Amino acid sequence: MLMLPSLDNVLYNSQRQGKISFYMTSYGEEASVVGSAAALEPEDEVMGQYREMGVLVWRGFRLDSLMAQCFGNELDTATKGRQMPVHFGSTDLHFHTISSPLATQIPQAAGVAYALKRDPNRRGKNCAICYFGEGAASEGDFHAGLSMASVLGGPLIFFCRNNGFAISTPSAEQYAGDGIAARGPGYGLDTIRVDGNDALAVYAAVKEARRRAIEGNKAVLVEAMSYRVGHHSTSDDSFAYRAKQEVEDWKKIDNPHHRLRKFLESKGWWTAEDEDAVRAQQKKAVFAAFQKAEKLKKPPLDNLFNDVYDKLPWNLVEQKSELKRLLAKYGDDWEPWRSEREKFKDSGRNL
Repeated sequence: MLMLPSLDNVLYNSQRQGKISFYMTSYGEEASVVGSAAALEPEDEVMGQYREMGVLVWRGFRLDSLMAQCFGNELDTATKGRQMPVHFGSTDLHFHTISSPLATQIPQAAGVAYALKRDPNRRGKNCAICYFGEGAASEGDFHAGLSMASVLGGPLIFFCRNNGFAISTPSAEQYAGDGIAARGPGYGLDTIRVDGNDALAVYAAVKEARRRAIEGNKAVLVEAMSYRVGHHSTSDDSFAYRAKQEVEDWKKIDNPHHRLRKFLESKGWWTAEDEDAVRAQQKKAVFAAFQKAEKLKKPPLDNLFNDVYDKLPWNLVEQKSELKRLLAKYGDDWEPWRSEREKFKDSGRNL
């Protein structure tokens, strides 16, 4: 949990400096993300939304890989520089690549769970988990996904991070009912609401949800109640629609870090000196990965045309040929093209 604020601080500020194009923090929701990640097995399939970087960090996603995705450099093996920052993916860690369109992962997760149900090698061993916010639950894909999962079956945890805001829309203006958990029984799903700022409570809830999902070959809904301390993204100024004092109060009164720290200290398992040492070590590691990432070049320009079709169709062959011709004509002589092509690993010469 301590690693996430270190990453958020560096990457959020780097966007403000123009070094990356976009970023979304996990401030205030670290317990929901890390607590749930700890309750899963490494081979469980993860469909994330935007704030699940902590799941990857828990599973051992290297800082170099994380920074590479945010910078879109040559080490970004998951998205090869073609995705927005924080749209992570990792085949090795069973983390499906994040998509920008809201809630598309929910019906996809129902399909993943159905596939696990049908796979004799993974049936009874693994589940899928699908993260989304309460704002995404206002999309039609939410209802389609829950309906599919309830009928088709398959081990699946729907994990809703109810952080109080869908960008600028407060939850009170999103629904009139009793949150998202109230919708689960209507689809025949076992459902639990949990304190999303209590890492241990989230761990226990997801652990039980996983057991029920796998043993019953069915979907389970978990609603974690939290609060989004940070702005929605670097494109948002949340103080335009909520009071700054409200945010400061949440930081002091119901901070997930403070709560876990107090528990550990009460057991004699943690001290302020321990935390200072860990924070210093993590800060050093984050800065080292950041400095390395910002110096690396973008992936080969040839990647612009790859990985969509097994064989390039005629129109992309023509476009690739045209780009090659233009680079040969202007790439070395016209300054805007010359400086831009040098940002790529091969300077665009492998087309």
